[in-house]
Amino acid sequence: MWKSLSTAGLLSALILAGCGNSEETTNEASGESGEKSYQVGITQIAEHPSLDAASVGFQQALKDEGLEVEFDTQIAQGDQNNNQSIANNFVSDQVDLIFANSTPSALGALNATKDIPIVFTSVTDAVGGGLVDSMEAPGGNITGTLDNHPDAIPNTVEFIDKYFDIETIGVVYNSGEANSVSQIETVKEVIEGTGLKLAEATVSTSAEVKQATESLVGKADVLYIITDNTVVTALESVVQVATDKKIPLFVGELDSVARGGFAAYGFDYNDIGYEAGVMAAEILKGEKEAGEMDVQYPQNLKLVINKKAAEAMGVELNPEWEESAEFIE
Repeated sequence: MWKSLSTAGLLSALILAGCGNSEETTNEASGESGEKSYQVGITQIAEHPSLDAASVGFQQALKDEGLEVEFDTQIAQGDQNNNQSIANNFVSDQVDLIFANSTPSALGALNATKDIPIVFTSVTDAVGGGLVDSMEAPGGNITGTLDNHPDAIPNTVEFIDKYFDIETIGVVYNSGEANSVSQIETVKEVIEGTGLKLAEATVSTSAEVKQATESLVGKADVLYIITDNTVVTALESVVQVATDKKIPLFVGELDSVARGGFAAYGFDYNDIGYEAGVMAAEILKGEKEAGEMDVQYPQNLKLVINKKAAEAMGVELNPEWEESAEFIE
């Protein structure tokens, strides 16, 4: 009898212990608040202010949406092998969603999984880059926000053509980035009929940017740096050449104006990151599927001019610009 009671007691204790462990596991998975906790992997091709701002905006949006999220941020430092390894590791870790910050990051994530939802930003041409089927119906497991406002390049070229008595626009870009090739093709299309010409210098790494920029001295009357991750990472070297040689430097986004570019038609990367975060929240909540959500363009395009850079590059400010531009010192 004692042995039977002891056995029954042991079984009861094990059952109770099992129930206790189950409850602890549930609480751990749900987070301290008792709400469900999510794992989100952030893959970013390189560190520079625009991409960093997009990541901050993304995380803030999920916080504002009331979701409890643990973020794992990984930077590829411009290395494509690292880029793919980061995505593969996120898949192995079975994260709930991947936030891909740049075209290479999004391509790496899409190569790694067709199941885990992917939300991208800082992508210029999602269709041409092979990420989505269309803007309105991305398909698969991916969607996101672009860093390419359809009016940004046309407005920049129009501004140059109207206010600068020049012949040639110099561009430096990474020909291995689909994002950049797409923008350069757009520049070529827009300058048709204007009388302007394009002088190109290509790079494959940030270490080549200064030399490539110097190769345009004497060929280009102004410089125009698009939203190329490789070049923007080394933007200070472009600014140095532009300043030393008194060549006006137009850039593709507002952070690059703050870093020494003369002017840009752009938007805040924090905003497109935030918009991507709102989309991610809908996916994590189970309200929508990634492939069914429209890819979004950025909002609030504006012209920003850096007065200090203008002076350093020998640009005389036109009073007409005061009506349409914001100025920073």
